[in-house]
Formats: sequence, structure tokens, C-alpha cells
Amino acid sequence: MKIIIAGAGEVGFHLAKLLSYESQDITLIDSNKESLAYADTHLDIRVLRGDATSIAVLKDAQVAESNLVIGVTSSETTNITLCMLAKQLGCQRTIARISNTEFTDCKDTIRFSDLGIDELISPEELAAKEIEMLLNKSAFNDTYEFEEGKLIMVGVSLPSTAPFVGKMVKEAALVFPELHFMPIAMQRKGTQYTIIPRGDTVFKDGDQVYFITTKQGVEELYKLTGKKKEDIKNVMILGGSKVGYKTARALCLKKFNVKLIEKNKEKAFDLADELPNALVINGDGRNVELLQEESLESMDAFIAVTGNSETNIMSCLVAKSKFIKKTIALVENMDYFQLSHSIGIDTLINKKLLAANNIFRHIRKGEIVALMRLNNLNAEILEFVVKPDSRVTGSMIRELDFPKTATIGGVIRDGEGIIALGGFEIRPGDRVVVCCMPEAIQKIERLFL
Repeated sequence: MKIIIAGAGEVGFHLAKLLSYESQDITLIDSNKESLAYADTHLDIRVLRGDATSIAVLKDAQVAESNLVIGVTSSETTNITLCMLAKQLGCQRTIARISNTEFTDCKDTIRFSDLGIDELISPEELAAKEIEMLLNKSAFNDTYEFEEGKLIMVGVSLPSTAPFVGKMVKEAALVFPELHFMPIAMQRKGTQYTIIPRGDTVFKDGDQVYFITTKQGVEELYKLTGKKKEDIKNVMILGGSKVGYKTARALCLKKFNVKLIEKNKEKAFDLADELPNALVINGDGRNVELLQEESLESMDAFIAVTGNSETNIMSCLVAKSKFIKKTIALVENMDYFQLSHSIGIDTLINKKLLAANNIFRHIRKGEIVALMRLNNLNAEILEFVVKPDSRVTGSMIRELDFPKTATIGGVIRDGEGIIALGGFEIRPGDRVVVCCMPEAIQKIERLFL
């Protein structure tokens, strides 16, 4: 598959890195010499210096033979122009990163495909949706829904009181045979290594464990992990950025009590007009006295989404010291991701990573219908639709030639989520959720082709 990526920033670099695992033919275009040099030395891709909207540069990148062009520069005008030109020059599919969320709101009235743009991705909108979902599953620090909640992925840090701490996965399965969940990935406390659990993997205190579960399984996980579902009603948002505004607007519609703190006076007044159901406060959120005056202690959740990662992290730590149930910080630097659980913040989110994952889903071969990358882990979760002629069709899970670095979390059949064990037979039409390391993706895709 020939893919052209415009923009060697964090989104573009992360995308190119994910795709280079699969030996895709990738060309990365950027006008910044340093960004390209870094990508060239770290990844097995072709780099091209120049303006992504230059027809000569696009022809040099062989746009006419390309399967996909992705515009992820920091300028949405460049991304949109690039996609329109690429389509005219013969590219098959185009994806543009945008920052003006009006475009995604108007998808039904404006047919962007007629302009040559097949997909629009808004990192700010993705971040706001992620925050909203995290508040709904408040005891967990990571969550994702497959098929509108038929199967749910949740991430949780295991306390020492959890009954299966110290037990192997197979022992836990025998002790709790009625459970409706499956561990699919874990990370040991204080390490950066991803483990795909096997039967003899031991659960340890402080492990960050990801489970695939059904709706009733979520309640069981609350009980077994010693976490309880906190009722979140009062939310404080720090920063009136696009993410802050979209989050506040969505939460107000769901009848949350929202307080939004914005440093810029003019912006605060504009936000107050646009968010009549939220209380907008003009002030510096780094001022601990201000947070206390605005009754930080009575809040159920604190969300920091200013443009400064350090401010977001520090203010969340202040909120955590006041025993706020849920803290979420927006960070720009992907390196900070490894820190979230060790420093005590419930969840760090990165809108660039969310955007890259979302775009990555559109690139997959086979019958992958959903994909997400686990926040702090080097693991992917894929959802496949089984075809009648797939190699897995008619086989039991235990009979499959599955890599050691992959596991099946669950299956959706006829609209019902099932936690599938070794004796489960896969049929055509099943939607199978798989967790795997990047190096195993190609082998798994071949099984479902």
C-alpha cells in the first residue's frame, strides 16, 4: 500500500512509525528539515522536503500511484488543499486533519467527498469524546466501547486488596468461573514493558491491567478490583481551549454541573455567552487559592485542558491532593504518557495520539472495523469481521495458530457480546476483538483475510 503523509509533527511521525511496522510504502513530506532528518534516521520510510500543496512535490511523491494521502500538518488549510489536489491528481483516498470542528458538525449538509476529502479528523473533538467516556466509567483510567457497548475495554490499576492479586490468570479463572471478562494486556508497576497475559501470568499489586468485558462484567470488575463506581456530577474544567469548550458543552447537555476556568478575560466572556449552563470564571487556574475559593474540594472530577502540559499535570496533582475522585490532564508531549500512573493522575490524554490512532483505523487491511492503541502500552486492539472464507472460520480458538504476542478478548455475535474461551467456535459474521503487539498484526490479519 502506497501512503503519502504530509506533516512530520507528532501525529505524522507516530502514524509513519505505526505503518513502518508493516513495511508499507510510506513517503513523509514536510518543509522542516530537522523534523524530516529525525524521521529519516529513526524510520524505514522515504522523506521529501517541500510544500505539501506544491503540485511538483506531489508528483515527485508519485501521488497518482498512491492509495492514500493523509494531511496532518498543523494548518488545516494546507491539509484540505492537499487532499483536494491529491484526489485530482489520481490518489484513491484522502484524510485531512482539521481544527475547526464546524466542519465535522456539517458533515451531513456539506459533502466533503465531492471536494476530494474522504475523511475529516478533529483531534480536539476526539479528545472531548474521550473525556466524556472516561467520566462515564469513572473508576477506570482507560475505556473503549465496541459496537455501542456490546463489548467494553477497561483499564484499571490493581490495588493490593483485589482478590486475584498473586494468582495466575488460569487460577483466577477457576476461582471466579462465572466472570464475564478477559485480561488482554498488562503493564507492571514501574516498568514500560507490555505483557499479553497467558494462563501462567501472575497478577501483581499495582499492575495496570486491561480487560475486555460485557456490560454486566463491568459491575463485577468494580467489585473485584475494589473500585467503586463514583457518581460524578460536579466537574471543574481548567482551560477554555477548543477541547475545554467542546467538553463543557457536551457535559452541560448531559446535565453535569460544570465550572470552567479561563485565564483570558475576553475569551472567558465569549465562553460565558456560548455556554449558558456552565459557570465560567476568569482567573489563573495555577493559583491554588482561586481553585479553593471556587470549592475545588466539592468537585467530583477535575479536567485540565490548557495549552500547557505542565500546568495541566501540576493542577491535576493539586486536585488529587484534595481527594478529587477523577483527574484528567491533556498533554502534548507523548513522553509524559509513561508517567500518568506513577505520578498519581488518573488519566493523561494526548489528542495527537488519538488522531493518529483514528487515522490508523482507516488504513488497515483485512476486515478490521475498529482499532485503538492502548494509552501507555505498546499494544493494539483490533476488531475484525469474520468472512465465510477466512482462515479462522469454523475453527475453535484453541486450534488457531495465534502468535504468543496476541490474544482474543471477546466476540460479538448477533448483537451479543461474548467472552470467548478456548472451546469457542468462530463463525462467519462474528466480530472478533483481538489484542496484540504491533509485530503480530500482519500474521493476525492473514488469519482473518
